[in-house]
Amino acid sequence: MNKRQLLQSFLAASALSLGLGASAQTMTPIKFQLDWRFEGPAALFLHPAAKGYFKAAGLDVTIDAGNGSGGTVTRVASGAYEMGFADLAALMEFHANNPDSPNKPVAVMMVYNNTPASVMALKKSGITKPADLAGKKLGAPVFDAGRRAFPIFAKANNIGAVNWTAMDPTLRETMLMRGDIDAITGFTFTSLLNLEARGAKASDVVVLPYPDYGVKLYGNVIIASPKLIKENPAAVKAFLSAFTKGAKEVLASPAVAIESVKARDGIINSELETRRLKLAIDTVINSPDARAEGFGAVNPARLSLMASQVSDAFNTKSRVNADAVWNGTLLPPVAELAILKK
Repeated sequence: MNKRQLLQSFLAASALSLGLGASAQTMTPIKFQLDWRFEGPAALFLHPAAKGYFKAAGLDVTIDAGNGSGGTVTRVASGAYEMGFADLAALMEFHANNPDSPNKPVAVMMVYNNTPASVMALKKSGITKPADLAGKKLGAPVFDAGRRAFPIFAKANNIGAVNWTAMDPTLRETMLMRGDIDAITGFTFTSLLNLEARGAKASDVVVLPYPDYGVKLYGNVIIASPKLIKENPAAVKAFLSAFTKGAKEVLASPAVAIESVKARDGIINSELETRRLKLAIDTVINSPDARAEGFGAVNPARLSLMASQVSDAFNTKSRVNADAVWNGTLLPPVAELAILKK
């Protein structure tokens, strides 16, 4: 190779190196916090990540497991994460209790159109309807979404006083099976399958879903920091578009999507988590309310009612402002959001 050829080779390599560098620099990093562990519903986010949809949209997305919606909201508020997945009631509570916080996260997309919360009891307890809960011993972690919203459920169903027992999340279903408590609150697709894993049959469990008993609370939403929304709204739009593309495939083939969860946590039971994901899809993602309102969107009147209910039930420092917690301007076009089928 002569000097001229050597120089051309060097310049070509330099150009390639610079091109790669520029490409890497255009990737927007986003740290994303889930609400819970790597279980079935996490496929909604892990699948599009595994398929490269976020990267194709110019995003370098890191997805971490969570330990409850309250923690997710505070971590996004702190700036440790740019985006997350959390219960809307937990987000509302943070807003109302921290009115002066400079970085209150905002909901940018509805995913669980109905709250997954329910009361669950064993049939042998004699509990068959909400009124039967009066005077009973209920158990749940203090931060559990169903427990926090129980006053709304109790008011809607005229339930008398109950007695609460707090425990670590890992002990909730075990204590119900042992008879230490009469009933529990929790996400249906989490606790029902956890009870089965502890020896209960589905036919042995009484499930009282909040949406079926007059409580039309929204469930989990994708949240983003106001800093990210202000400084890079295009990144939020790109995230929601890539997420929607992946969610469409998750809804169509849950068993395939679970492979992305298995890749992140090799000890999960794929069959069990596929059932959990399907249960989540059927009860809170592709629900009649979701099909009526449209995937990703909210009904303003319903959102306002929830804000009022959360203010009362959670006894917040200030009233929840529904307009402050929701920003639907970054959602993909309606045609792109049409992923729900009857």
